[in-house]
Amino acid sequence: MPSRRGFLTGLAAAGLHPLQGWAAAGAPDFLSAARFPDDSYRLVGLTRLGEMLFDLPLPDRGHAAAAHPTRAIAVGFARRPGDFAVVIDCITGQEITRLSAPSGRHFYGHGVFSRDGRRLFTTENDYEAAEGMIGVWDSDSFARIGEFPSGGVGPHDMALLPDGQTLVVANGGIETHPDAGRAKLNIPVMMPNLTYLRSDGQVLGQIELAPELHKNSIRHLAVAADGAVGFAMQWQGASDVTVPLLGRHSRADAPLLMMPEAADLTAMQGYAGSIAICNRAAQIAITSPRGGLIQIHDLKSGALVQQITEPDVCGIGALPDGFLFTSGAGVIGAIVEGKQQVLAQHDCRFDNHLIALT
Repeated sequence: MPSRRGFLTGLAAAGLHPLQGWAAAGAPDFLSAARFPDDSYRLVGLTRLGEMLFDLPLPDRGHAAAAHPTRAIAVGFARRPGDFAVVIDCITGQEITRLSAPSGRHFYGHGVFSRDGRRLFTTENDYEAAEGMIGVWDSDSFARIGEFPSGGVGPHDMALLPDGQTLVVANGGIETHPDAGRAKLNIPVMMPNLTYLRSDGQVLGQIELAPELHKNSIRHLAVAADGAVGFAMQWQGASDVTVPLLGRHSRADAPLLMMPEAADLTAMQGYAGSIAICNRAAQIAITSPRGGLIQIHDLKSGALVQQITEPDVCGIGALPDGFLFTSGAGVIGAIVEGKQQVLAQHDCRFDNHLIALT
């Protein structure tokens, strides 16, 4: 009896696809970038049980990905300051095309499709002007069809709100330039923000942190079913200063910054790597690869409800009743009803993020 993967490969070779959606690619639940023992970089499809359904080549180290809402197409983004994004057919494993950042730009490692799947939005740096930009691409031809300002400096992550019309952008506030590699050029005067935009670029709203937190770079986002935005931060100030690394914002309210005990914050070493929201449990989780920790908070009150040790953990995504996580040691695990379980160990190093296919 041939495996499903072999069956689909045979169909692809014959030019026959019984399904064009994600079911034809094995119905993955998450995407992640990973590095394999032969030093190749790949985009992998994972199930919520920890099974690896496919691993598809990337030209260099990846960061995050964007999944088309209906077609089995994924865009794997280079790690900042990369200038490529690879569009992959996850059924055949073939590269469809490669996006190149326009002259004077680089990608920030994240992007998102519109709800109808017709457009792809990418976070970009106009590094000569030190201005964040959002690129707009047609998802049939993957031609660039527009752009607009992100509302700040250093737009990193971006998400689509449940209304299907509003983008929220994590403008991390950090100025960079490819000539300086990954150096951060404006730490003393950086000003991160969350910016809400229409898909045509119109600014709908913006929040900034208190002045004493201006070195707290807003980096990664998760969106709850009611439209509340969770944001994970990375502290760029003195290491002996204890600051919140997690916040929640609803557009009608002031942001809530979640402040567990000082010892718990210190253990995260000023760095939240990824973020996810479990709607059913009303919980929000962040990871710290530096601290080797996962912290889970109550979404409404902000209270810390659980802290879990997992070396080099970074990727995290929501399960129906908990969270799935990945680590640089190749571990895939789950946290369900407060119980931690290792589901699989793969011979690879998972990179920063788990991108849910919903």
